[in-house]
Amino acid sequence: MVKVLIPSGALGLGYDRNALARGIAQNPDIIAIDGGSTDSGPHYLGTGTSKYSRGSTKAEWRELMAARAHAGVPLVIGTAGTCGADSAVDWLVDITREIAAETGETLKLAVLKSGQDGAAMVRALAEGHITPLAPSSEVTPDLLQDCTNIVALAGAEQIQAALDTQADIIIAGRTTDTAIISALPLARGCHAGGVWHGAKIGECGALATTSPNSGTILIEFDDTGFTITPMGEDARATPHTVSAHMLYENSDPFVLYEPGGHLDVTGATYTALDDHRVRVTGSKWVKSDRYTVKLEGARQAGFQTVSLVLVRDAHYVKNIQAWCDDIATKCAAKVNDRLQGDFALELRIIGADATLGALETTVRTGSEVGVLGIVTAETEALSREVAKMLNPYLLHHPLTEQEEMPTFAFPFSPPELPRGSVYEFCLNHVLTLNDPMDAFRLTVEEIGT
Repeated sequence: MVKVLIPSGALGLGYDRNALARGIAQNPDIIAIDGGSTDSGPHYLGTGTSKYSRGSTKAEWRELMAARAHAGVPLVIGTAGTCGADSAVDWLVDITREIAAETGETLKLAVLKSGQDGAAMVRALAEGHITPLAPSSEVTPDLLQDCTNIVALAGAEQIQAALDTQADIIIAGRTTDTAIISALPLARGCHAGGVWHGAKIGECGALATTSPNSGTILIEFDDTGFTITPMGEDARATPHTVSAHMLYENSDPFVLYEPGGHLDVTGATYTALDDHRVRVTGSKWVKSDRYTVKLEGARQAGFQTVSLVLVRDAHYVKNIQAWCDDIATKCAAKVNDRLQGDFALELRIIGADATLGALETTVRTGSEVGVLGIVTAETEALSREVAKMLNPYLLHHPLTEQEEMPTFAFPFSPPELPRGSVYEFCLNHVLTLNDPMDAFRLTVEEIGT
């Protein structure tokens, strides 16, 4: 049996300290926590920076390092610094060195990097080792070179290589969410289907329980399946909460693809052992005939300036879409007449369909709406110029020429907020490897006093 303690869904989210203490008391074999993902958009991978504050990350990481020392087991984090880019890994390594120096610990640190060089990826493309995932199209050498960061998603094999160094702490770049949980139980011969399934259920900590904010769970893996036990005082795992998590960030509730194969939970059985724990058996791991890792990349998509206006006049609220359409048409025409350069102008109606857009089916408009103007252009200067041309339309534009000029409300002055560079995801492809470590770099160092 292998016990994996998962403190939280991501470092920086927080967790119940009492729940963590209960988990440590269960004598886990390893502590594993995720550092992030693509959930928060392309900015973090594009810039190679963390979504979470340094202060919050350091405080939680210090507590987890102390818990690791108390338990005497490895502490591993995957997708360090939200995006897993090499610079984000270095950021957390620096924090770890600081903490070790402050606490007087001497630690063995293993660092696994997932960043990919653009030129190397161009060669891999020419050799036929990069293929698209649906619905992506074929990638080009120019696109690969345009990426500010490319990462490959490590699987269990790369984390196992790091564990083999006998490191106290492992800081990994981009990994699959399941890799850090599955690595040790797979290495010790636990049921492969159960390991991958349990790792998927446990990737977000207590999200698969009745008390998601409690954070900490313990998963016990063995030779037939796994058992999930929430550590929060009032948290419960039920067959519903556990089985439902296969739908989280996954288009197929029965199949999950990982490096080297896929998980099939069609035959899985979820059994409540009591009011607190759930036992799962019957999951299958299907090995692939080739080893592939997913590639993620982001590139600069221009510069952006945003404006916000609040509309309360009932006549305009009722006809807000027509108002926005007329503004977009007239403002774009003015820009094209007076300025040169590529730009895009978007008006999102907050309070109507700003979240889902054309997919919204139940629009219910209240007494006011907000209109968010988003200008994206090839240069920062152009994005600001277009936003300033948009300004008078948002403040005074009438629905028709035969009515009094209205006035709407800007919540701040000036209403234009420059966002600087913006990024877009541009890779959804897989890279075929002859050896799982071919695209990754593992180093080991001693830190502290």
